[in-house]
Amino acid sequence: MISKFLNLEWKSFIRSSNFGKGLAIKILMGFFALYFIVVFLALGFGLYPILKKTFPNQDPFIIVNTFLFFWFLGDLMLRFFLQKLPVMSVKPLLTIPIKRSTVVHFVLGKSAVSFFNFLPLFAIVPFSLVLIFKEYDTSVVLTWLVAMLLLTLINNFLNFIIESFSAETELSFLPIILFAGALFGLNYFNIVDFSGLLSYAMLAITANPLFLLVLLAILLGLYVFNHKILIKKLYLDNSLKTKIKEVTTSDLGWTKRFGDSAPFMQLDLKLIWRNKRPRSAVFILVLGLLYGLFFYPNPAYNDTPIMFGFVGVFVTGIFLINFGQFIPAWDSGYYKMLMSQNIKYEQYLKSKYTLMMLSVIIMFVLSIPYVYFGWKILVAHFAAAIYNIGVNTYVIMLGGSFNRKKIDLNQRAAFNYQGTGAVQWIIGIPLLLIPLAIFGSLTYFVGFYAGISALIALGLVGIIFHQKTMRFITKKYLASKYEMVKAFNEDN
Repeated sequence: MISKFLNLEWKSFIRSSNFGKGLAIKILMGFFALYFIVVFLALGFGLYPILKKTFPNQDPFIIVNTFLFFWFLGDLMLRFFLQKLPVMSVKPLLTIPIKRSTVVHFVLGKSAVSFFNFLPLFAIVPFSLVLIFKEYDTSVVLTWLVAMLLLTLINNFLNFIIESFSAETELSFLPIILFAGALFGLNYFNIVDFSGLLSYAMLAITANPLFLLVLLAILLGLYVFNHKILIKKLYLDNSLKTKIKEVTTSDLGWTKRFGDSAPFMQLDLKLIWRNKRPRSAVFILVLGLLYGLFFYPNPAYNDTPIMFGFVGVFVTGIFLINFGQFIPAWDSGYYKMLMSQNIKYEQYLKSKYTLMMLSVIIMFVLSIPYVYFGWKILVAHFAAAIYNIGVNTYVIMLGGSFNRKKIDLNQRAAFNYQGTGAVQWIIGIPLLLIPLAIFGSLTYFVGFYAGISALIALGLVGIIFHQKTMRFITKKYLASKYEMVKAFNEDN
C-alpha cells in the first residue's frame, strides 16, 4: 500500500499544472540544501579542533553536550516556522476501502524522512568519526549518535503536536515563542539549569545504553499522540463541517465614490476582514510601520541616507507587498465562478490597484512622525510612496498574472507558505532591490536629492501612463485566465 501511495504522490507532482514551476523550485531548493549540507559537514569535521583550541583545558565532547539544550530549542523553533506536516490528497481515499490508520502512518512516516531530520546528521556523523579517530570509546560515541538521532525525531513529532494545538489561534506563533523564551530565560538566569540537565542525561545515556529505551519510549509516545490527532481529523465529514460564527457587518458605502470598482473593493475588504490568511496583511501593517525604528534611532544611519529610500519603500509598501503578491490567488476559491460572470476584468484589477494605492497613501501619512529623526526621512518616504504607486503596484500586479497556486483563506496566517511559488521569490528583485539600486547609486555618486528626484520621476511616469499600463496588464491576465481557472481548481 505504501508503494501505491508513493506512486500517487509522484503522479500528483508530474501531472500538476505547476509541474514546471514546482520542478524549478525544487532544483533551486536543492542548491540551498547542498549549501547547508556542505556547511554542516564543515562544522562536523571542524567542531572538535575549534573547541579544543578555544577551550584547551576542557573536553570538546562534554562542551558539545552542554550546548544540546540550545540546539534543541533552536531546532524546534526552526521546524515550527519552516517545516510543515507532509500532506496528501486524502478525500478520494476516504471513499474506498483503505484503512485510515494506513494513510496516517504514511503521512507520519513521510515526515520522518524530512530534510530537517537528515541535515543534523551531516554534522553529527562527522563529529562522531572525529571522536573515534581521537580514540574515544567507540561504543560511547555510537550510543551518543543514536541518542542524537532519537532526539532529532522527537523534535520532529513534538513540532507537529505544538502546531496542531496552536493552528487555531490568530497569533499561532506566539505560544512557541513564549515556550522557548521561557525555557531559555529560566536557563539563562540559572533558575533551572536545563543545559546542565540535558548534558547530564546524555552522558548518562552514553554510560548506560539501556537509557536509550527512555528516548525511544518518548518518541513512540509522540508518534502515537500524533497518530491520534490526525486520525480524528481524517473523516470525510470533517472537511464538510462549517464553523458557526457571528457575522459582523460594516458600512462600506464610502467605496462607491470609486465607481465601477466599488463592488470589487467591497468584496476585497470583506475578504480581508473575515478570513485569517488575508487579515494578516492588515496586522502586519503595524510591524511595517515600526520597521523604521530599527534604523532611524541609530546614529550610524544618520550619515547613510541610502537606507532612507529602502526603508521608505518597505514602510509605505508593506500592504502592497503582502497583499499584492497573492493577487488573484486570494479569490482562488471562487475564481471560476468570478470568471463566468459578465464583468470587465479591467474593473476587477482596477479595484486591486485602488486598494493598494490607498494603502500606500495611508502608510505614508502614518509614517510622517518619522520626521522627528530628520526632514530627509520624510522626503525619502514621500518619494518612495510615489514610486510604489507609480511603479511597484504595476510590478506586483503583473507578477500576479503568473500565480497558479490556490490559497485556503481559513488557514493560519503566520508563516504559512501555501500559495507561495517562484513568483513570490523573484518579484522581490524589482520591488525592493531595483529602487534601492537606483536611489542608492544616484545618492552615492550625485547626491541625496538626485536619488529622490529619480524615484519621484519614475513614479510620476507610471501614474501618467496608468491607463496604458493597466490595459497591458489586463491583457496578460486574460491570456492566462483559463490556466488560472484550471490551476486554482487543484489542491496544492
